[in-house]
Amino acid sequence: MKNRRIWIACFVVAAPTSLVAGQTIAEISSDKRVTISGVVDRITSEHTFILKDHTGRIPVYLGPNRVAVEEGLPVTVHGLVDDDVPREIYADRMRIGDGPQLELDHRYD
Repeated sequence: MKNRRIWIACFVVAAPTSLVAGQTIAEISSDKRVTISGVVDRITSEHTFILKDHTGRIPVYLGPNRVAVEEGLPVTVHGLVDDDVPREIYADRMRIGDGPQLELDHRYD
């Protein structure tokens, strides 16, 4: 019984933030501000990557910002879900792993 409790505790500690926090890719809706955690599944351009959590995938647009993300890195993205098809998150803040929060500028100067 003691070993079982330890394994359960390890699972809860290691669970993705979106699982613990309750906000997942499958649950988000258009025109809403979101905070989603997951991993970088694939980089599609210098300004966009695919975020994956345990419920799905969604493109994340970083604007004119070049952020050094790599596939497999854990990230937390804050932003607005657009109403286009397919859905996409326009990120305005992002945290890579346990690093500092990055503010993303969407001006195109």
